[in-house]
Amino acid sequence: MATATQPQPPEVLEQRPKPIAPPSRRSRRRLGPLLGLTAGAVVFLFPFYYMVIGALQREPNSDLSGAFPNPANLTLRNFTDINAAINLARTLVNSGIFTGGVLLATLVLGLLAGYALARLEFRGRGMVFNALLLILIVPFQLLMIPLYVMIVRNYGLGDNYLGMILPFAVNATAVFIFRQFFLQLPRELFESARLDGASELQILTRIAIPLAKPAILTAVILTFIGPWNEFLWPFLVTKQLALQPLAVALANFISTVAARQANPFGAILAGAVVLAVPAVVLFLAFQRHFVASNLGSGVKG
Repeated sequence: MATATQPQPPEVLEQRPKPIAPPSRRSRRRLGPLLGLTAGAVVFLFPFYYMVIGALQREPNSDLSGAFPNPANLTLRNFTDINAAINLARTLVNSGIFTGGVLLATLVLGLLAGYALARLEFRGRGMVFNALLLILIVPFQLLMIPLYVMIVRNYGLGDNYLGMILPFAVNATAVFIFRQFFLQLPRELFESARLDGASELQILTRIAIPLAKPAILTAVILTFIGPWNEFLWPFLVTKQLALQPLAVALANFISTVAARQANPFGAILAGAVVLAVPAVVLFLAFQRHFVASNLGSGVKG
């Protein structure tokens, strides 16, 4: 006679091993994009890795095998050679003055213009904004000759920091970012400040700018790369070696002095490393803020 199965106590049921669930379909779907992003990151970072390794090699090796050099072939001699040829400290100061002046002008003029286009009512505002968008699609090379005639010949600003900065003082992209960000802010915030008797400049400095920190950070990061790596315009307006930014000095080194170096390949890569380090450090320092306040944060809609 069959006996009925006795129910197991809860403690026994909890001790039974749970079956291993097969990987979900969602996990498999995530694995493919992750592998693709990893491969893309490797491909993207390999030139930077190759640049650093090439700058540290005592004997030049331009083959692919040079990416995995013998540790005995690594040295810092290339950095001392490029420093002796173009004075890295002086050229870095020139690049910092040029880039800092452009950033300062971009923030001051960009905030003023962006606030005016977003919150002030005046005749022709739409036409000014359309002209701003048109400037974004005009290549800088088309304006280079008239700018050179105006700044160097008419204003006499050749071999001058101000002559390098002026063409980049107004950044249409930064103005667009600030305008879109200020449009996103509540209108009541500005109207209540006006009712309290605040002027437009006070509203901008005490209300709008403190709230615009994400847009300011985005504009700074996007603006920094342009003047820091700019070569053509500083090359045209500066003839004195003492005023040339690092990008111009490095290009002159490649065309005139590099052939006389013991390892010109390594010296050029060493200069490229010095040029790239500040931009990489700036991006890494503000990456979290930049991702959190991307360009879309200032676009209404």
